[in-house]
Amino acid sequence: MCVTCGCSEGNDVTLTNVETGQTTDINGQHTHTLADGSVISHSHDDEHQHHHHHHNHASETHAKMHGTTITLEEKILQKNDLIAAQNRGYFKGRNILALNLVSSPGSGKTTLLTRTINDLKDKLKINVIEGDQETANDAQRIKETGCKVVQINTGTGCHLEASMVEKGYTELNPEPNSILMIENVGNLVCPALFDLGEAAKVAILSVTEGEDKPIKYPHMFRESKVMILTKIDLLPYVQFDVQKCIEYAQQVNPSLVIFQVSTVTGEGLSSWYEWLENR
Repeated sequence: MCVTCGCSEGNDVTLTNVETGQTTDINGQHTHTLADGSVISHSHDDEHQHHHHHHNHASETHAKMHGTTITLEEKILQKNDLIAAQNRGYFKGRNILALNLVSSPGSGKTTLLTRTINDLKDKLKINVIEGDQETANDAQRIKETGCKVVQINTGTGCHLEASMVEKGYTELNPEPNSILMIENVGNLVCPALFDLGEAAKVAILSVTEGEDKPIKYPHMFRESKVMILTKIDLLPYVQFDVQKCIEYAQQVNPSLVIFQVSTVTGEGLSSWYEWLENR
């Protein structure tokens, strides 16, 4: 499981408000949104906590070797799922459609997102939480569409977590009846494990990848409600069997909604937009 690679431990996770350019370190900070909408932050990182945490870590790892306790991975995921449930309540209360966009690096996620925002500007209010390990390049591209966007840099982390998303929307303050697009870190493994409180995961796959991706990463495609096959304008130039790809995807997840699109020619985008509007 992902957590064993240590990507949740001691990362320099930062949140950047792309509008103001202000960056905050969101590691070890815990945020609570109260009923009246005010936000309280406090750190769990004082000396005692620190000592206690490390002690715990050792005994848990030891106990795990003897199979006597819940594993550390499960604990981290339980904590994550608790915050995800809170996020889900926040979205539901404001009638916000939150989508978790997942893909390998280079699938065309950001290009699809910017085109979607531009094309639907007059119909739908879309805000973005942009997840990346290091840069804010994608967030800058999204900002140019005129929508609100915050950047979360995960440092060495290979996925977004529910607590990061919570800090992201607290900063964004998205309007009621809007869409929140959460662009996850490019990776088809770990983001499948972490619920962010989203209504659906949208897996984006390009024809420049292998058609066997859905069976190579079955967990992700099983967890997703939508698969968008991008860059279909390149089909004449690449070895990619669309039919086989769709068969593999349906084999893993029979209820998967599949769109085939090109952000270059615009082909297939209307079906994707229709799906968004109907949600």
